[in-house]
Amino acid sequence: MAKQPHLLVESGDLHDLAIIPGDPGRVDRIAEQCSNAEVVAENREYKLVNASYEGRELTICSTGIGCPSAAIAIEELHAVGVETVIRCGTTGALQADMEIGDMVVATGAAKEEGTTKRYESAVYPAVPDYEVLGGLVDAAEANDEDVHVGPVVSDDAFYAEDEAAVDDWEAANLLAVEMEAAAVFSLARRKGMRAGAICTVDGNLVEGTQKGADSEEELPEKAKNNVERAIEITLSAAAEL
Repeated sequence: MAKQPHLLVESGDLHDLAIIPGDPGRVDRIAEQCSNAEVVAENREYKLVNASYEGRELTICSTGIGCPSAAIAIEELHAVGVETVIRCGTTGALQADMEIGDMVVATGAAKEEGTTKRYESAVYPAVPDYEVLGGLVDAAEANDEDVHVGPVVSDDAFYAEDEAAVDDWEAANLLAVEMEAAAVFSLARRKGMRAGAICTVDGNLVEGTQKGADSEEELPEKAKNNVERAIEITLSAAAEL
């Protein structure tokens, strides 16, 4: 098989399970908690590292921002033999009782994006694999973490999430908005892969606190700390899958 054009990997280069943060910088943060970390490839928004955690060999692959680049990652990961993907990212809360630094395990993702519509009808569900979902919840409980479990929404337009949209999502009891899960879940389902997602809350759109609003840096301090906790949960789940 030829080398994949964006991830720059071939069959046999990666392990069967991949943790997929959006941010390439988060690849390094995840790798720091692993052993035997080795950079496999780096191109555009995609950085890939092979590593092991508690004896479980795994790959870490960034996907960039949004469903289009996440879909490319899933397509090419599948093409070289990856069977399970776990998104570890950030999200904006849509319920008033959720705080910056809380975590969300998604049971599904509303398709407020355009990528999945090129693959299938919008009425088809974007849902995670039950084993991966359960593994993330179990790992959170084992780490004494209280995690919100429920549906999220994947949206394409970060700066166009107006008050009407937020009010509608809140009324529908969607927990949070992020930018990749719908594509990750939908493509994984279509290709027979397992997928799941855990995200840390970095702002609350209902309360008017957005990412970076209270800090010169991208993430508030509590959310930064929770990224590490989300990574720990993700790695713990990966070790059991």
